[in-house]
Amino acid sequence: MTSYFRFSFPAAWRLAVTTIALAAVAAACQSKPAAKPVSASAWAVVNDHEITADDVDKAWRRSNQGGQTLAEDEVFAGKLALLDDLISQEIFLARARELAIDVPQTELDSAMGEARKNIPEETFKQELARRTLTEADVREGLRREMLINKLFEREVSSKVTVTDEEITAFFEANKAQFNRPEDAYRVAQIVVTPVKEPQITNRTGSDATTALESVQKYRMIMEKLKSGAQFSELAADYSEDPESAPRGGDLGFIPLSVIQKYPPRLRDAVLKAKPGAAQAIGDRNGFLIVLVLGKDPAGQKDLSTPGVKDAIRDSLKARREQLLRAAYIDGLRNAARIESLIARRVVESAGKVPGPAPAATTAK
Repeated sequence: MTSYFRFSFPAAWRLAVTTIALAAVAAACQSKPAAKPVSASAWAVVNDHEITADDVDKAWRRSNQGGQTLAEDEVFAGKLALLDDLISQEIFLARARELAIDVPQTELDSAMGEARKNIPEETFKQELARRTLTEADVREGLRREMLINKLFEREVSSKVTVTDEEITAFFEANKAQFNRPEDAYRVAQIVVTPVKEPQITNRTGSDATTALESVQKYRMIMEKLKSGAQFSELAADYSEDPESAPRGGDLGFIPLSVIQKYPPRLRDAVLKAKPGAAQAIGDRNGFLIVLVLGKDPAGQKDLSTPGVKDAIRDSLKARREQLLRAAYIDGLRNAARIESLIARRVVESAGKVPGPAPAATTAK
């Protein structure tokens, strides 16, 4: 259960990230790339759509952790990683356009208002100025997130079902898992950290990268919980733990003997909490929101035991959804025409941070 203890985080970028990020971007280059002239500012071309240096720089400013002085190659490595994200986003957005998926203005206004809730106007303006962004930039980023979320809800989540027959078959094949030698607690979590995560698996791609962002995100999640939002939906949308986010934050049943070894604050958050009431633990290193879904006493359970069928259904659905999502993404990327121009230039410069591109170039 190491996912509970996420209060010590890595420091700055390491030089090795350059190699990793470059490999990820280079791997994005698929067959049938675009073959027409592109602008000098283009870093990549996705289905004839340019992703420019300015697009990447703007994404970098959105995710800038602040308070860190990074070397030129460290900044460049971070931008390469973001480029790979932007390539994926462009592929997803193109598919959303094909399916006529849209975000109504009223819906975007509501989401923007929710995101800014409890953030003083002056604080919001100061953060925009620090990152050299406009409110329109923030709205556009949110719109893209919402479109992608809608795409995966329609093309992945809505297509995954679990039948009663499948639940019964799973139980019969795994009866030993439902024989508790001791009391256990079923726990879910939402993790928010103040640093950029190496892997994000939540449905919105949400990742707080500064202390201020983590506080704002934590408050937003708590407000949504108070307003009646489902914990599992918020965990799937916003939790930064790559293992539990796809399962709606569900960590399964944890034996009492394991919980008793947790640090006091975490142990009490589980053992003293009322089922269904979220408990928050946080400091400058991040926030952990814990929800006890129920207590399972020792003994053999069957399908008539409260919570057993729901637990099996949720587990099977999460597994299938994760598998379908990965296959769906692979299919979209394989069908796309992708050319990473910046990766080519890095190779040509023998690993050095490349200078400005020529006035005009052509994607191969």
